[in-house]
Amino acid sequence: MGMIATKDGTEIFYKDWGEGQPIVFHHGWPLSGDDWDAQMLFFLARGYRVIAHDRRGHGRSSQAASGHDMDHYAADVAAMVEHLDLRDAIHIGHSTGGGEATRYVARHGKGRVAKLVLIGAVPPLMVKTPDNPGGLPVEVFDGFRQQLAANRAQFYLDVASGPFYGYNRPGAQAQDGVIRNWWRQGMMGGANAHYHGIKAFSETDFTADLQAIEVPTLVMHGDDDQIVPIADSALLSVKLLKRGTLKVYEGLPHGLCTTHADIVNAALLEFVQG
Repeated sequence: MGMIATKDGTEIFYKDWGEGQPIVFHHGWPLSGDDWDAQMLFFLARGYRVIAHDRRGHGRSSQAASGHDMDHYAADVAAMVEHLDLRDAIHIGHSTGGGEATRYVARHGKGRVAKLVLIGAVPPLMVKTPDNPGGLPVEVFDGFRQQLAANRAQFYLDVASGPFYGYNRPGAQAQDGVIRNWWRQGMMGGANAHYHGIKAFSETDFTADLQAIEVPTLVMHGDDDQIVPIADSALLSVKLLKRGTLKVYEGLPHGLCTTHADIVNAALLEFVQG
């Protein structure tokens, strides 16, 4: 376990296990590096060095008052990567973490990154604009902010027990431990960071970042993703990437790394070793 201080004094917590080729995991909003437990244990057992950090204001990192935007998120990762001197690394990002990983690889990863994986990721742009007519209306994200400010604990419980894992679908078998773990991770972080993080994940345009990335990139998405709809994310991102490969999983939810870890891990291992 470790902690580094960034240029603005924010302390970033990270886990660094094992030896071998490094794999860096970027978590989603409003979670922490713990969301990657199933993947980190899987790759650790197969001889890889696995690293996961808690984004600023999330998990065990310090609750900075500012810097809750993708530029700072990516710069924080760059500081950690430099501190650990990671080279030939594979970066794997889920949801908001997919945006963070995209911006990091595009702007800071030259000479250090071997491959990139985006899972249920927010790029290229979530919010609806004249240039992105398939996006979600800004009122959707305003609603997130309102619910967070009014009762963050209940909002997080509703997300975890409903659309995040597809537990609101007919016949779905919700797992109480999964719901509680999502809630635990969310409540570890700061309300301010999470509130402003909504703008970061919904309004950041990653088009230029995706076009600049030169490393092989795997784009994975469940077609029943109720958090990041596939039509305006993965299906567009893969067209912008120079070396992108798309894998769509029928019926899988946004939280597929947890609900279907066996499927996700097998696909990741194939890509990593390929």
